[in-house]
Amino acid sequence: MTGDGIHWPGHGTTTEDVERIALGEALSLGENAWHRIGKSHERLSRYLEEQRLIYGVTTGYGPLADTLVGGDYSEALQRNLVAHLSAGVGEPLSQEQTRATMAARISALGLGASGISPSALNQLLRCLNAGALPVVPAMGTVGASGDLTPLAHIAGALMGKGWIRHANGGAEPAAEVLERLGLEPLEPAGKDAIALVNGTSAMTGIAALNDRLAERALRWSTLITVAHAQALRGRREAWHSAFGELRPHPGQKKLHRWLAILDDAPPDAMTDEGQVSTDALHQLSAPIQDPYSLRCAPQLLGAVADQIDWHTQTVTTELNSVTDNPVLPDTFDQALHGGNFYGQHVALASDALANAVITLAVHAERRIARLANPRLNQDLPAFLTGSETGLNSGFMGAQVTASALLAEMRTQAAPASIQSIPTNGDNQDVVTMGTIGARRTHHLLALLYRLLAIDALMAVQALELRAEPDLRSEATAQMMVWVRAHSPLLTSDRALSEDIEKTADAMRCPWTMPSHLALSHQVD
Repeated sequence: MTGDGIHWPGHGTTTEDVERIALGEALSLGENAWHRIGKSHERLSRYLEEQRLIYGVTTGYGPLADTLVGGDYSEALQRNLVAHLSAGVGEPLSQEQTRATMAARISALGLGASGISPSALNQLLRCLNAGALPVVPAMGTVGASGDLTPLAHIAGALMGKGWIRHANGGAEPAAEVLERLGLEPLEPAGKDAIALVNGTSAMTGIAALNDRLAERALRWSTLITVAHAQALRGRREAWHSAFGELRPHPGQKKLHRWLAILDDAPPDAMTDEGQVSTDALHQLSAPIQDPYSLRCAPQLLGAVADQIDWHTQTVTTELNSVTDNPVLPDTFDQALHGGNFYGQHVALASDALANAVITLAVHAERRIARLANPRLNQDLPAFLTGSETGLNSGFMGAQVTASALLAEMRTQAAPASIQSIPTNGDNQDVVTMGTIGARRTHHLLALLYRLLAIDALMAVQALELRAEPDLRSEATAQMMVWVRAHSPLLTSDRALSEDIEKTADAMRCPWTMPSHLALSHQVD
């Protein structure tokens, strides 16, 4: 992604901002933000001169906070915090997830109530903008005192410890990359280390990415549903906005508006309101209502829309929050000790979003199954074969993959936010597992996009086999062109694995969507 970069005045961070930064845009902080950061650090420095009791600055950590640590040991205390927390394991976070985590931490510290030194925060900002990304093992945080472990690996890299990937290259010793960039290793003092590691920024950064991916998945699901209705000659009477007025959930009303924009093909015939004779008892050629996958689309997709909106609100609030401990508010001349690092809001929102993502997958799999089944697909060829049905099997194998993807998603449906395990000498006696929840949802979204890719390929194939252009809306015609740019018509059997992956990757990208999927904020 290219652009002019993101400029933060120190408030108003959005999930769209985080996604753009994760995808490569630069970040800068405004003068007001740096002013607040400097004032916060000045307050901390004054408190240290006054020899105040401040957790993690003049005491040990966790249940060891009963140990007083004098100023002579301040730098060692901060270094040791990063060292002992750098215990993550497993595959590292992706580059996008790492950038999102760094951006979320900068947003929190930029609010100016954490006491971090401007030089320490600037080190984090410069590494982000230089594409010098710490290697952060994905596993090891319980989301209680924030994301201590992944953030410690980031802080360690700023100090020249551990590993950094630079400019999309492989992992290198962090000290070598810093030297190449002309950066001195960070020597944390005061509250630098605890400010860098003590917050919800890993779960929040990943959740911000999930937020944007889920929103796009909903838009794609809506457009694909319209394509199905057109290919199957659906009765779109059920999408009438009057239903939303009678049941005014915001998401459902939004979906009625979206469906009206995307489905501007000639309207289907409404149900005949004529009288039924008293002696009538004969079979109609078809039911007067469609199956739920079409008829209940505004309700199903609308409920998902409401879940995404709640997730957006929660994550946006978290991005614009001070999430470490202790905090140094400018309205109170004292370091306040509390629990703003506790990630329960993001944990619950991530689990709710995971359920919504699986709901989109269930809907997609049912759409796929209907198109594949010659008893249900309104006289289209079995499995949408392009020619010589029986010799060719069309999307038969792709449908099996869709079933397997949904099954895999369902096996990961257990919520993370209820998996509390006391740790840290029972100091952290309730924990949130918010980062596990955000990572799980991110993985579910990757599977969902593959399902949506199969769904889109089949919906476009069905519209082309139907060969009735009058059934198509402008939006579905645009979708057909978009899909064909990534996967040609299936005229005879070929391996579809690359087509599915290529289409899924393109669907995930914010800048490659068909223009109709923009569905402007004025419409929303």
